[in-house]
Amino acid sequence: MKPSLIVAAVALACTFIAPAAQAQKIDVASTFPKDMLFLGDALKQFAKNVNEVTDSKVQFEIHGAGDLVPPLEVLTAVSSGAVPAGYDWVGYWGGSIPVTNLIGALPFGPPPEVLAEWMWEGGGKEIVQKAYDKYNLQFLPCASVPPEPAGWFRKEINSPEDLKGLRMRIGGLAGHALNKAGATTQMIPGGEVFVSLDRGRIDAAEFSLPSIDESIQLQKAAQFYYFPGWHQPSSILSVMINKKTWDGFSKLQQNQIMAACRSTMLWTLTNGVQSQMDAVQRLEAQGTQVRRLPDSVLDVLRKATDEVVQEEAGKDAVFKEAYDSLQAHMQRAKRWQELQQLN
Repeated sequence: MKPSLIVAAVALACTFIAPAAQAQKIDVASTFPKDMLFLGDALKQFAKNVNEVTDSKVQFEIHGAGDLVPPLEVLTAVSSGAVPAGYDWVGYWGGSIPVTNLIGALPFGPPPEVLAEWMWEGGGKEIVQKAYDKYNLQFLPCASVPPEPAGWFRKEINSPEDLKGLRMRIGGLAGHALNKAGATTQMIPGGEVFVSLDRGRIDAAEFSLPSIDESIQLQKAAQFYYFPGWHQPSSILSVMINKKTWDGFSKLQQNQIMAACRSTMLWTLTNGVQSQMDAVQRLEAQGTQVRRLPDSVLDVLRKATDEVVQEEAGKDAVFKEAYDSLQAHMQRAKRWQELQQLN
């Protein structure tokens, strides 16, 4: 065989035995423990979806709270590029990115399906991205949390007077509203909530859904479990990606990751509720007293929330744009529900 033919044959053979392109692996620093019910599961679902839709060419490697950076430092780490991606309850960043207070939890706000619709089809994602651009971040709204209980209390709440002096773990706009009502609020990472409540450092705490609260044993730290979740009728969990990392993906990969994110949102919308009543019944069997906040307390909190929202809208243009857009979307959704109401 001529040398030229040998070279050609070898080249042709190499095309069949060349190794597959190496997968691009992206570290994700979570604000939650890796195996936390629902909250951790949603990130696993996202990583699974990305792996499948990209045919394993992009892989997100999950790191639980504190494995790479402390939970409340994830935003800074991803913004700086120290970690390429993060996963969070967006409301953790309300002090730096005001609009995250709105989408993290708008007290007396929309149900999950309305918030998700606004985020993906009503312009919400695009408005929020304006705020994230300043932090060198790509915002991906990948999960929705169902309405949460109002929280765990070591004493009964019978009137607005019982809020005065109350020390509570809660953040965001609800925290500001409670402060106006006389409480003292603070944000504590999920892994520290039980100890703080159990040892009496705080008098009350909200964290998440009943099944998740049960898993971190909050029922052993407080007796009274109050509803409704006025503070968080819906909320967003997000994956945020450093812009340099995001821009390193091809356009096809960006679209695939966004599709995986939206698919995860649907997964959370269809997996968050059914197990909660089972958890409530188990908690009641253990001695938990399930209560409803009095209307007089809810009235005070609603009034305080309205004041807080107007104050925040006056401070930040993106917050105001998002709030106005969400309110218009909610009104349309409400009108639709009224038209479809069966007597």
